[in-house]
Amino acid sequence: MTSPDTEYASLNEFYRVAWDQLGRGVADAKHPARTPTLATISANGFPTQRTVVLRAADRLASQVEIHTDSLTPKVEELRENNKAALHVWIRKSMLQLRLGVCFDVLTGLEVADRWNAVPPTSRISYGTQPVPGKAITGPFDYEKPAEQARFAVLKGHVQQIEVLYLGTKHQRALYKRIDDWSGQWISP
Repeated sequence: MTSPDTEYASLNEFYRVAWDQLGRGVADAKHPARTPTLATISANGFPTQRTVVLRAADRLASQVEIHTDSLTPKVEELRENNKAALHVWIRKSMLQLRLGVCFDVLTGLEVADRWNAVPPTSRISYGTQPVPGKAITGPFDYEKPAEQARFAVLKGHVQQIEVLYLGTKHQRALYKRIDDWSGQWISP
């Protein structure tokens, strides 16, 4: 945890801290980075956001991973436009992370190994009837069978990361991936 007087001395340190926070979110279910906000563009052209669960964060590969039901609106939106944003606010560290990500939607045999790792009690998240987002008559007029065929992995290729520290002395940097990562301090 950082104090309000923390100062990050280098762009490399600031970048490392961002990925460390994402990694903590994967490892610790109580860490705020575990549940980032995913923003996509809906069919009507408006941005739409929802909370998701971060399942993997790989700094070396510049990738993140989210699991979802393949029939959710976010999957349809990502198939139409794979560019999306992830937002994380880590209050105790006073850090905001904003990631620009291009997602691949993986299903079927591509994700069978990941399905096998999903606890049986969590598998009910994949297969809701009627499909997520459809109108129902009452609040509980749905079923939640576990359907492996509906399990999807959103494999995100991180293209940019903006890190904002809101301590006593604000700091902000933008990192972009071209061939490799490069960062630039920007005005907070």
